[in-house]
Amino acid sequence: MNAVLALEDGTWYQGVAAGATGETSGEVVFNTSMTGYQEVLTDPSYAGQIVTMTAPQIGNYGVAPGDAESQVPRVAGFVMREASSLASNWRAESTLREYLTRHHIVAIADIDTRALTRALRSAGVMRGVIATGQVDPGALVEKARAIPKMEGADLVRGVTCDRAFVWLRRARVSRVGTGLGTPED
Repeated sequence: MNAVLALEDGTWYQGVAAGATGETSGEVVFNTSMTGYQEVLTDPSYAGQIVTMTAPQIGNYGVAPGDAESQVPRVAGFVMREASSLASNWRAESTLREYLTRHHIVAIADIDTRALTRALRSAGVMRGVIATGQVDPGALVEKARAIPKMEGADLVRGVTCDRAFVWLRRARVSRVGTGLGTPED
């Protein structure tokens, strides 16, 4: 399915949908991590932001339950150069696409994330919109320009929990003789 990312400066990128269908908006930023996309997706500090991953392929090791920084994804949207369709990890419970779809995160892939990152480095963060399906890029640019700026926004209310709770760390699976550790690690 077609997807478009449009920025407030008038730039837009056409790619393919890589998560939930629909439309999302936020401040477009980038992350240069080579791994850890699940941690980025669930990091509360990315609330209200569309995160662009600069690594060439994202999703190749799938999504594992113990790798989340919070209980649900916090990003407004997700951008990748290439989205892996496979989850090649014995710990993975799903593919990245399945995870994004299940959590209603609109994502786009098959765009030039290097060019997007260079634009963001030069101009600074910009407001943007990702939409899937048959969309008018010009109309999305206008929507991006109409998004309120994040400066002064109280994003904590949207990512904090209702009450204190004990964080239970999931025990590692012991694989005797593999060097992968024991539950006591």
